[in-house]
Amino acid sequence: MNNPDETNERPRLALGLMSGTSLDGIDAAIITTDGEQIVEPGPFISVPYDGGLRDRMRNLLRPEPNQDDRASVAADITQAHAKAVDKLIEENGITRSKIDIIGFHGHTIFHEPAASRTDQIGDGKLLAALTGCAVVNDFRSEDVAAGGQGAPLAPLYHRARSAGLARPLAVLNIGGVANVTWLGRGEDQILAFDTGPGCALIDDWVYAHDAGRFDRDGLIAKLGSIDHANLSDLSRSEYFGKKPPKSLDRSDFSRGSIDQLDFADGAATLTAFTVESIARASDHFAAPVERWLVTGGGRHNLAIMDGLCTRLGVPVDPVELVGWRGDALEAEAFGFLAVRSLRGLPLSLPSTTGCGAPITGGRLWRPPRGD
Repeated sequence: MNNPDETNERPRLALGLMSGTSLDGIDAAIITTDGEQIVEPGPFISVPYDGGLRDRMRNLLRPEPNQDDRASVAADITQAHAKAVDKLIEENGITRSKIDIIGFHGHTIFHEPAASRTDQIGDGKLLAALTGCAVVNDFRSEDVAAGGQGAPLAPLYHRARSAGLARPLAVLNIGGVANVTWLGRGEDQILAFDTGPGCALIDDWVYAHDAGRFDRDGLIAKLGSIDHANLSDLSRSEYFGKKPPKSLDRSDFSRGSIDQLDFADGAATLTAFTVESIARASDHFAAPVERWLVTGGGRHNLAIMDGLCTRLGVPVDPVELVGWRGDALEAEAFGFLAVRSLRGLPLSLPSTTGCGAPITGGRLWRPPRGD
């Protein structure tokens, strides 16, 4: 992190941006925060990607993408994020100069922390120039360089937001990949890791059958039957027994022999696989949780949510039941982390990413000065 401002503890107006592994679009959210305890959520929007850009992003999801394609998509993604910032500001009458910082996650196209590699595309310098606001991006690199997984990064925000809620508590984010934050009764009792596939395998299955981009409300899975032999094969992965912290790339799991199934049965089986992988995460908790709070697009999938309620045996609720906004939470988290980065505070802990010591991070970009 360059230019830390850790001596200034005043609350900042931060705008967080998130483009998740589901490839659906950009979430943009305003929060006022000191990066520690004070969190006051403001307005947010979600802006879908147009189909052409989404397809180009999908084509980059491999270890060695074409560099010309990568640069072109990175520039277009940055332009799309700038338009999302403009839309959020204009629709809510926000004075642009009052925005202290933008937290710009970019879009992950490859993640292999075991090889010390993580790649989020998006140009922080260009975004600062386009928006006229200071920008923090590149949140993961320092953690990975220090031996951490580089993910997940939202747990410290989950901890800040969960003050006053009964613990032990699990906060589950179901995006393309699913990740969980376990919060114990003590302030320092926190564990986080990727649980396994979220909606990515299901989305790809639906997309491959020309039936849309995702299984809306889980209705396709609801029409099918689980193939338990295939579910058992998928669930044999050594990843589930691996001690956390641990993280995944979107492509780390394949559909196996699911392609032999009909459309609805395949959707039902992949959905059951997501449920089973999440349920197995609880084997790593230091104490059983009293409740699961679910954020991310997967909370809208009724087949996943019903499966989790049955499998976990404790309340499984969308985060809206405690007053959080599931569509905004990840974007809010990167606004929160941008403020922490400005202050030189840690973005990750040994128990959230496996880094050897608390690690700050992020790269700060100032907008160019006028003549």
